[in-house]
Amino acid sequence: MKAEDIRVGFGLTGSYCTFSKALKAVEEVKKQFGVVLPILSENSACTDTRFGTAESHRVQLERVCGRTPITTIQQAEPIGPKQLLDVLVIAPCTGNTLGKLANGITDTTITMAAKAHLRNGRPLVLAVSTNDGLAVSLRNIGDLSMRKNIYLVPFGQDDPENKPTSLVADMTLIPQTIEAAMEGRQLQPLLLR
Repeated sequence: MKAEDIRVGFGLTGSYCTFSKALKAVEEVKKQFGVVLPILSENSACTDTRFGTAESHRVQLERVCGRTPITTIQQAEPIGPKQLLDVLVIAPCTGNTLGKLANGITDTTITMAAKAHLRNGRPLVLAVSTNDGLAVSLRNIGDLSMRKNIYLVPFGQDDPENKPTSLVADMTLIPQTIEAAMEGRQLQPLLLR
């Protein structure tokens, strides 16, 4: 399949401090792949923070993708039955979302999109962004990394001195991780310094 024919879903969850990097990654993904369907978690769709307003993020996503973001469970559910995507990216993927995905909890727009998408045996790409990645979320990262059709964007500690358990994916590697996932392989090295 040619890159321009690949339909990418791009979901953002509430790690607001990484939104600027994630939104830049959306732009890079859109340049490389044909269709990018934006998806926002409920919190991402409505929470204003010191990192920007929900409205400004929504407007930027819509401008880049040329599509209105999916923001409800009801809108996300048809992703599976209608086979709308070839690959789904969740970036940033919070510790909360990692826990829900690892335990089969489908109570948000993003987790419904993932569940609906995975039923088709297609790749799910996760870009971890969590302050407890080397604490309680490590178990969920490990669990998800062993599952079929789940791929991780390479990640590392973002501030070992001040936040020793925090992990963040290198958002610039999302396009490469998508390509690898479409070939059924994990982009390496997975752990970054």
